[in-house]
Amino acid sequence: MGSALPLGDPAPLDGLLPPSAAVGAADRAFGVYVHVPFCRVRCGYCDFNTYTASELRGARQVDYADHAIAEIRMSRRVLAASGVPARSASTVFFGGGTPTLLPADDLVRMLGAVRGELGLVPGAEVTTEANPDSVGPDDLRRLADGGFTRISFGMQSAVPHVLAALDRTHDPARIPLVVGWARDAGLDVSLDLIYGTPGESLDDWRRSVDTVLEQRPDHVSAYALIVEEGTKLARQIRRGELVGPDDDLEADMYEHVDDALGAAGYEWYEVSNWASSPGHRSRHNLGYWRGDDWWGVGPGAHSHIGGVRWWNAKHPAAYAERVTAERSPAVGREVLGTRARETERIMLRTRINEGVEIASLGGGGPEAVAGLIADDLADAKAARAGVLTLTRRGRLLADAVVRRLLDD
Repeated sequence: MGSALPLGDPAPLDGLLPPSAAVGAADRAFGVYVHVPFCRVRCGYCDFNTYTASELRGARQVDYADHAIAEIRMSRRVLAASGVPARSASTVFFGGGTPTLLPADDLVRMLGAVRGELGLVPGAEVTTEANPDSVGPDDLRRLADGGFTRISFGMQSAVPHVLAALDRTHDPARIPLVVGWARDAGLDVSLDLIYGTPGESLDDWRRSVDTVLEQRPDHVSAYALIVEEGTKLARQIRRGELVGPDDDLEADMYEHVDDALGAAGYEWYEVSNWASSPGHRSRHNLGYWRGDDWWGVGPGAHSHIGGVRWWNAKHPAAYAERVTAERSPAVGREVLGTRARETERIMLRTRINEGVEIASLGGGGPEAVAGLIADDLADAKAARAGVLTLTRRGRLLADAVVRRLLDD
C-alpha cells in the first residue's frame, strides 16, 4: 500500500507550524498538491501510497472529495493561525494514484475549494494526472471548463509487452485518442514514459519515443525504472522470474530520448523532463526543485512550508477519521536545520538547467566545480557565467555530482 512514512517528531493535533515557517514566506511561491490514492489495479513496480477497491477497508472512494475539501479549509486556518502570510496558489497538482478515477465534478469541486479558501493567482497552472483508459472527451471538457489547464498522461510505453511487464492496463492505441480529446478541450498535454523495464529492448524504447513525438505533446517526462523493495516487481526479480534493469542499457535509452527530443525542438529543464518551450515546463514541479512552499492534501501527502516538512496519515480511513473530527491529518513532521536545507538545495537545484550559483556553494564546493568540468560533468560555459549546470553525462551521474559537491 505504498512506502512507509518517514521518521520524525509527532505533529501537533491542531497542525500549527512553528514561527520559523513564516520567515521569508512572502518571497516564496506557494502550490497545492492533492493526492488521490485510488487505482483500479496495483502496478507491479509502484511504491506510491495507493489503494485498490479491496484495500480501502473502512474508507469510501465516493466520500473522498469531501474529506479533501475539509483539509483544504483547514489549511487556510492553520496557515493564518501560524502567522504565515496569505498567498494564492500559483500551481495546483492532482496526483495519485489515478485522480481521474474520481468523477470530473469531484476534481472540479476540490479545485473550487482551493480557489475559494486559498486563492489562485491569475494564470495558475492546474494539472491532473490520468491514465489513458480513465478519461473520455466529456471528462476532459468538464475539467477544462472547471479550471484545469494541463493533463499528464501515464503513457509509460507504446509497446504491449512492456506495458504488460509493468501491469499497465491501457491499450497503446488509445494514446492518440486521449491526446486529441485533451487538445480539443484546450488542455496542455504531458506524456510520461518509463524506461528500463525488464524485457524492454532499445528498439522497444525507440518505438515509444517515436510514438510520443508523433503526438507533439507540450511536455515529456522520462524516468528510469526504480525497483522498490516490497513491490511485486522486486519479488519477481529476486525470484529470477525477471531480469532487473541494466545500467548501461538505461544510459543508452536516456541518451536516445534526449537526442530525439532535442532534435524535435524540446529542451531539457530537469534531468527527467523536457518541454517544447519554457512556458510549458511544469511550474508545479519546478516549485519542488526550487525549494518553494506547498501544502499536500490527502492520505500520506507531504507538505513543506519554510523548512518545515510534515506528512499525513497514510490510510484513507485514518485520514478521513481525522479530518471528519476537525483534527489535523498530519501525523509527523520535521524542522530542517540550516545544514539539511543547504544539502537539499544543492541536491534539487543541480537537477534543473537553472543550476546552482557557484558562489553559493559552501566549503570546497567552488573548487570541486573545476574537477566536475574536467570530468565532463559540469558545463564549462555556464561555469564561466557563475552557474553550475550539468552536462548530459552529468545528468546521467547526477547523484555522484551531488556527493562530490557535498563531500568537498
